[in-house]
Amino acid sequence: MGTIFRSEWMSLCQVFLQTDSAYACVAELGELGLAQFRDLNGDANNYQRKFVNEIRRCDEMERKLRFIEEEVVKDSLEVDDANMYIKAPQPKEMTELEANLEKVEEELISINANTKVLQKNFTQLMEMRAVIESVKVLLDSGSRMHAAQSISEAARGEAGPIQVGITPNFDQYDKENRESTELKFVTGVIQRSKGATFERFLWRMCRGKVFVRMMDISIPNVTGLAEVPTEKAVFILFFSGEALRSRVKRICQGFHAEIYNCPDNVVERASLLVQINTQVEDMQSVLNKTLEHRRRVVLASGMNVKLWSFKVLKIKSIFHTLNMFSIDVTQKCLIAECWMPTADMSMVMDALRRGTEMSGSTVMPVLNEMETHETPPTYFKLNKFTLGFQNIVDAYGIANYREVNPAPWTIISFPFLFACMFGDAGHGIVMFLTALLFLIFEKKIIAAKIKDEIFNTFFGGRYVIILMGAFSIYTGTLYNDFYSKSVNIFGSKWTNPINYTDLAVWEVRGATQDQDLDFTFSPNPAFDHDSGPYPWGVDPVWNLAKNKLNFLNPMKMKMSICIGISQMFFGVMLSLLNHVYNRSWLDVIFVFIPQMLFLCCIFVYLCIQVIIKWLFFYVDGKFIFGNWYPGSNCAPSLLIGLISMFMMKSRDDGFVKGNVPNYDDETQQFDQCYLQLWYPGQAMAEQILLAVAVLSIPVMLLVKPIYQLMQHKRGVPISGGHGHGEDDTGEFNFGDVMVYQAIHTIEFALGCVSHTASYLRLWALSLAHAQLSEVLWDMLFHMGLTFSTGYLGAVMIFIFFSIFAVLSVSILILMEGLSAFLHALRLHWVEFQSKFYGGTGIAFEPFSFIKLIRLAEGLDQ
Repeated sequence: MGTIFRSEWMSLCQVFLQTDSAYACVAELGELGLAQFRDLNGDANNYQRKFVNEIRRCDEMERKLRFIEEEVVKDSLEVDDANMYIKAPQPKEMTELEANLEKVEEELISINANTKVLQKNFTQLMEMRAVIESVKVLLDSGSRMHAAQSISEAARGEAGPIQVGITPNFDQYDKENRESTELKFVTGVIQRSKGATFERFLWRMCRGKVFVRMMDISIPNVTGLAEVPTEKAVFILFFSGEALRSRVKRICQGFHAEIYNCPDNVVERASLLVQINTQVEDMQSVLNKTLEHRRRVVLASGMNVKLWSFKVLKIKSIFHTLNMFSIDVTQKCLIAECWMPTADMSMVMDALRRGTEMSGSTVMPVLNEMETHETPPTYFKLNKFTLGFQNIVDAYGIANYREVNPAPWTIISFPFLFACMFGDAGHGIVMFLTALLFLIFEKKIIAAKIKDEIFNTFFGGRYVIILMGAFSIYTGTLYNDFYSKSVNIFGSKWTNPINYTDLAVWEVRGATQDQDLDFTFSPNPAFDHDSGPYPWGVDPVWNLAKNKLNFLNPMKMKMSICIGISQMFFGVMLSLLNHVYNRSWLDVIFVFIPQMLFLCCIFVYLCIQVIIKWLFFYVDGKFIFGNWYPGSNCAPSLLIGLISMFMMKSRDDGFVKGNVPNYDDETQQFDQCYLQLWYPGQAMAEQILLAVAVLSIPVMLLVKPIYQLMQHKRGVPISGGHGHGEDDTGEFNFGDVMVYQAIHTIEFALGCVSHTASYLRLWALSLAHAQLSEVLWDMLFHMGLTFSTGYLGAVMIFIFFSIFAVLSVSILILMEGLSAFLHALRLHWVEFQSKFYGGTGIAFEPFSFIKLIRLAEGLDQ
């Protein structure tokens, strides 16, 4: 039975398959997804492998499928998903699939070619009809007479942009009218964007002896398959004599203009227009039927293209896997090597038997477990709940084989550390409900196959998010923080000790003197000692106090230190499990024990002092550990005390001289009584702890390398290490061992200090989140509540609440949530996992059809 605490036992197996049944057996293993094959033909290139021709055929089918899919998308149709189970096709079905794809491709190519020809003919007919209609308009508007006049002026040098010393001769106009009937003309169609350039070019090349008239037209693209320019213009070119005709036609060809012969006679033009209209109607009918047939073909293809794609994908992946197998000399047996979970070898064997039966072979496959010194891949049996947390760990590095997996502990610690920084019950409820919606509609979202990367990131971590929301509600109730406001459920344990009459007098006095009243309540009369503190979390009265940060900051800071050191302590304890599992008693005695002594003598000792200070030191005077404690002004300063411990600074015992209770005389207190020794034997205890912590460092640094050197000189194989100490030749290298051990010793010693300080981010981000939430409340929603009364006030409350809600979601939940997530990620990767986790393993990547299909659909990366 699989467990998530350590990776599964893996076995390297050798499989012997008959050539005829190899395809079906590999197909069954692909459906099972529990075998990672090794390439036994690494020295051969892709063209020297046995099934290279089958791979090429699959590549060709994939090309045809891409073409068919493009045609489906071109018609604005959706490609239907293949939600049903698709079994891997047999080799004999590959030929049938190839024939179907080739038939569809040829049919679509033929239809596209015919449609293109029909579109071209239809466009020419439409252009010809537009030319005839435009020529009639242009000739009726007197264009021929204007052309004759313009050409005559150009011949005399009177036309053009520059006329120097030339006077027009009006006696020639009658002659020009007579000659207008002798003008020749050429008609055609040109793209509208080229019209102005075309006209200027004709003017300059023909020296103004060609008269141009143009009229804009639009040609519909009825097929929508080809990019046919629809914005065009009809032109008519007037000129005199046949000499200019050839030049004009060459210019038209240069501008890719289509020339159409238009009769000069009105009757002939009318007859031709009737014929063209008839042809246009016939062509439109043929085009519609062709497009309708094409749409039927494309629609049928769109329903099956995904099915075909998955079949081709499975076929190609099977042959690609078969190319990793070696072939015996008889060419009748394929030999494969693969990693698989030891506990699932029976399932793999059953799949091989099914494949053999399906292929009709009588020779059963052989599965042998091999002995190897290679490092096996790491494989965890996961479900949809544990997958998200395992992905968080794997993002740092894959666990070493059979190494303690941080994921089970991350399931609890990650959302908890996130919640310590995000602690607001209101925001936690929003996050929890969002993740709950993901869970409720989980099946529908999976069936939708949404490919948006950001959405899939949130959906993939839905179980992480719901726990983060739940823990945020928990820490939010502890902080008594609900959208920056406190909730008074059990009733505050603080009361106002000041007489209301005095308060009224002071209030009047403060109003007359324009002063605010500030009171500091002493815990003795104001706090209810009999009933004890607030039952759950922070007392709500602190949300009203001006000095609430002075109370909350030390509490959260000390809480962060205690949580951080506890997690680091647990991480070092987990390293013991790795050492014991690897039977590395050298690491247990000379690495783990010194690390624990160093951590406990300094940092765990600090946490114990924090807890004792919380439990015993109060505002009232009393004897604590045999010393008279006069009041809160003498509460021990733990930070300075820790510094004094390292400096071995001499301090007095107790808080007052003679250790005699004196409630009124502060002169009997020691100077800086909060820096003195506060429990019996503290000086000796701290000296011993400091000495043990200092001595543990050279033990961690020197003992293990020296012991390994002695073992090497005796000829004993080196064991109990991390796999370091051997150079490229496999020889023991004391220098490498020493450097490696020095790096880890320095990293651990300095890391304990820096990592402890790093956990203060729990306090800092909690403070930042609470202050941002309070700013949004005071500057937006509170403003709407106090803005006005009546209908205007109701409208303003709605407006301000909308802005408040949008900013709360976008800034406090999304941005602050992402920030807290990244900081929690860092605390796990660096501060926690560095104590025991190697993260240099090899991921188990089995041959799985499910994985390949999800990759092809863009659902996985």
